[in-house]
Amino acid sequence: MPSHRFFATTFKGLEEVLAGEIAALGGEAVSAGAGSVAFSGDMALCYRANLWLRSANRVVLLLSEFPAPTPAALYEGGSRIPWAELFSPDRTIAVDATVRDSGITHSHFAAQKMKDAIVDRFRETAGRRPDVDAKSPEVRIVVRIVRDECAVSLDTSGESLHRRGYRANPSEASLKETLAAGLLLLAGWQADEPLIDPACGAGTIPIEAALIAGNIAPGSLGRGFGFQRLHGFDRKRWEALLTEAREAARHPVPVRIEGSDIAPGVVAGAMKNAVAAKVDERVLFNVRSIRNFDPGKGPGTILCNPPYGVRLPGGEEVEAFYREMGEALKKRCRGWTAYLLSGNSAVTRFLGLKASRKFPVMNGPIDCRLLKYELY
Repeated sequence: MPSHRFFATTFKGLEEVLAGEIAALGGEAVSAGAGSVAFSGDMALCYRANLWLRSANRVVLLLSEFPAPTPAALYEGGSRIPWAELFSPDRTIAVDATVRDSGITHSHFAAQKMKDAIVDRFRETAGRRPDVDAKSPEVRIVVRIVRDECAVSLDTSGESLHRRGYRANPSEASLKETLAAGLLLLAGWQADEPLIDPACGAGTIPIEAALIAGNIAPGSLGRGFGFQRLHGFDRKRWEALLTEAREAARHPVPVRIEGSDIAPGVVAGAMKNAVAAKVDERVLFNVRSIRNFDPGKGPGTILCNPPYGVRLPGGEEVEAFYREMGEALKKRCRGWTAYLLSGNSAVTRFLGLKASRKFPVMNGPIDCRLLKYELY
């Protein structure tokens, strides 16, 4: 199969984690950039990447690179791409564009110009054009213009890879699945020691830990992908990869994985998510306040995404929450290693603990630090 150039996007701070994942899958010429990792391989690797990558948000296939200092140059470059060879005009499309330090200054205008180039080329070669569906397109085209150099790619993932399909309420403001998995990998958790999240919310961290411990491909939970809607999609190869992934899963997982939260409704939701992810037999959830957190004898890893704001949903002050967490970590977690994702350094000081390492990570627009605490 011919080799292609791909880019996998991720959260800033997780680029090296993702690069390691891609290299382990057989990616070649792997190169980490800001919020993305470039790599080369065939379409079978593209399928495998969408199926197995835990910390990637999207995998895009590079189609063309060309200078685009003007709208006319952008249109011309887009018109040269043989779109009808890539997908059917019956597919709906959307164009996402970003521009930086370029003569073309508006991303919406760049997207519109590329859309015009695509539909005009389809009219010429196929006699009809695809319709646009900005919300849920079957084919998504990605345009990136930096310093007048344009890269045009096809999104092979479709929906963002964080949408594994197990979250009952994916719009809730809890940690994205890809970020949770990336934090586990960044913390170096090897699935050979206990993992506990004492502020688990939707249960995303324990569920992603269970998927890692069970060697379960995160893309095997029933969702679809963009590459399935492109010409040349190799259904037999894809089904073989799914079968291979199912056979690679480990049953049962001997490691202890737990999550707890103070709100019974939240814990019930986490348990539903675990059932949907088919890891409910691998994860234990319970209702418990941080004041009563006691993981037992270490060693093990504590990883959580505590609240960043001033108040908790129940009205409890965040300062009190962090003080109680600090007391629990100092008094009842000897031998454990704790990792806390902090989006507010003003509240983490109430822990009364000094971090041994600080990993910069972006959680969406929030500049965070993954703080490591050695609890001797």
